[in-house]
Amino acid sequence: MNKIAQDLNGAGKKIGIVVSRFNSNIGDALLSACHQELLKLGVKPQDIKIATVPGALETPLILQHMALSEQYDALIALGAIIRGETYHFEVVANESARGISEVQLNTGIPVANAVLTTEDDAQAEARMHIKGAEAAQVAIEMANLVRAL
Repeated sequence: MNKIAQDLNGAGKKIGIVVSRFNSNIGDALLSACHQELLKLGVKPQDIKIATVPGALETPLILQHMALSEQYDALIALGAIIRGETYHFEVVANESARGISEVQLNTGIPVANAVLTTEDDAQAEARMHIKGAEAAQVAIEMANLVRAL
């Protein structure tokens, strides 16, 4: 059996991050945790590019532009969709997740999805630091795995 080992070495990797400004306190915390973890994994600050968008529905378009530029080894989507009183939550959550998945499947560039979908602010706040760091780990691991294949 030939098993490819997990590789979290980010040295030399170029990472694109798209952050939604809607629920900006959550997005900012996700970004901070993600950025810190990327640096810890060996990604150089100059190899990280951050773009902000108004909301989660705009995230896939900018991820797609980044992926098609062929400048990045992996991409990361950050943001928070918090349930409100209307059906709009489901539309935004489902469509942003679908769009993010389509970007990676259509381009072959890994996309770590850390757009939180929660019932309330407290759930988002409880997850924002760990999910930001996990997104960085996923991006590096997947970039290395794609390269190894």
